[in-house]
Amino acid sequence: MSDDDFAARLRRLEDLEAIRVLKYRYCTYCDDGYDAARLAPLFAADAVWDGGALGRFVGREAIRGFFAQCSKLVPFAIHQVTNPVIEVDGDRAVGRWYLWEPIVFASGNRALWMAARYDDRYRRERGEWLFESVMIDLRMLSPYEEGFAKVRVTEIPR
Repeated sequence: MSDDDFAARLRRLEDLEAIRVLKYRYCTYCDDGYDAARLAPLFAADAVWDGGALGRFVGREAIRGFFAQCSKLVPFAIHQVTNPVIEVDGDRAVGRWYLWEPIVFASGNRALWMAARYDDRYRRERGEWLFESVMIDLRMLSPYEEGFAKVRVTEIPR
């Protein structure tokens, strides 16, 4: 193996790990009360966060505003992301993750089970990986009391 091959392989592994850490921070800051001050810098200035029924926000400041209000709507959530597939191409990458999330909506103090798929795009800016877009494909949002066998997708409490 040439030094160039080794360097390219090492760079790819470092990029993959940096993207995994980015996603870890995203999940942690969401679970720490949707800390908008720590979440917003994870996104590129022109990023898109698209939660489907949860809303779509374009630009870091709009995303910051959304997360600043989240803890009022969702006082409890635990993001559990699994099965990442990440493909790096230079300073851009795409990733797909599965999400399993126990969540509580403040309206009615309603506990739900949530399952979704994240389809993310990333880009490296000034040596740092950031989210270019986060798209959530909601697969299940079921009332805790009834379970997903009876109600696979319920209306989102507002």
